[in-house]
Amino acid sequence: MSFYDTRETRDHAGRERELFARLPAQIAHATANTPAFAGLLDGIDPETVTSREALAGLPVIRKSELLERQKQARPFGGFAAVRWGAGCRRVFASPGPLYEPEGAGPDYYRLARALHAAGFRAGDLVHNTFSYHFTPAGSMMETAAHALGCTVFPAGTGQTEQQLAAIADLQPNAYVGTPSFLRILLDKATEAGVGISLRKALVSGEAFPPSLRDQFAAAGVTALQAYATADIGLIAYETPDGEGMVVDEDIVLEIVRPGTGEPVAAGEVGEVVVTTFNPDYPLIRFGTGDLSALLPGASPCGRTNLRIRGWMGRADQTTKVKGMFVHPGQVAEVVRRHPELGRARLVVDNPRLGDRMTLMCEVAGGGSEALAEAIGASLREITKLRGEVAFLAVGTLANDGKVIDDVRRYE
Repeated sequence: MSFYDTRETRDHAGRERELFARLPAQIAHATANTPAFAGLLDGIDPETVTSREALAGLPVIRKSELLERQKQARPFGGFAAVRWGAGCRRVFASPGPLYEPEGAGPDYYRLARALHAAGFRAGDLVHNTFSYHFTPAGSMMETAAHALGCTVFPAGTGQTEQQLAAIADLQPNAYVGTPSFLRILLDKATEAGVGISLRKALVSGEAFPPSLRDQFAAAGVTALQAYATADIGLIAYETPDGEGMVVDEDIVLEIVRPGTGEPVAAGEVGEVVVTTFNPDYPLIRFGTGDLSALLPGASPCGRTNLRIRGWMGRADQTTKVKGMFVHPGQVAEVVRRHPELGRARLVVDNPRLGDRMTLMCEVAGGGSEALAEAIGASLREITKLRGEVAFLAVGTLANDGKVIDDVRRYE
């Protein structure tokens, strides 16, 4: 069995024990070698963080905070444990700009597992259409393919005609890139009346609807998807005979209520928060800003790690009401103050073109006028804005991770 084939007999509980046995050393490393975590985790004894409950007590670092810290302390905001030189082979920029280091070693971003699950093997020729400039996507896929023994054609983005000519000449059997560009390549090949040699693909960076997957299959290309970010590397990946996406075996993944660090119940939609074991960029409880949910049980494919439903949108639902920003964390604080509440959602609309907030609250057995007044007072105190309160039966609000729903119209 290949190192990158993670189908195994070890159960999830055994993997959890291994991850949390490793975690204290990673936290100690982060606090000793990065100024940012030295401050953020000051007073935390790493040896006590050996469970999900203990990990949930640490602060979440979100992209917005990382961006602000990088602006104050270039290049990495004090979160990286490497400096220029042999320990940092490349530095990339994502929109913001956010700068990310690429350290040394094979398969730095851990994407070889996703490629292996998608059928990539030594001797394949991989047509890589991710960008090699500024952002790390091209390098992420190339280093993973090299780790498997594949050869890579660094096609990059655009230049469809030239790419089709290269495919015709080189006959690659594998593709990595966005699903939309693979569709363009297949459509152009059909228009030109030429065959295409691609037979397998790993796609990422965009939504991948079932209809597009079926279209690729009809063209003879079996495509699976990976969920990865520039900061973390691989987070989860699809398998041929599985459901949902298997979480990468070398991270700790949590699903938390948007705007907070509180884990949600299994199956509930929330924000993906990841802790890595990367020694160069040791992000602890990094809030990706993406929404997903845990799936129950193990994958039918034989991999026993946690599974998620995949990317389900963005968690950052901050909105401006009457000139004031309202954050999901403020809604969560209102709910925390009133234990009678279940799920809650702040709906913002504008009847007669005037902004209005209504906090929709699930309450078992209905709510009282006194409770509505108390919740309204909390909402006003926390957001500095007046809002209405409406009670709903438990289970009424959709399980979609939405905390603030801005439905204003300006026609």
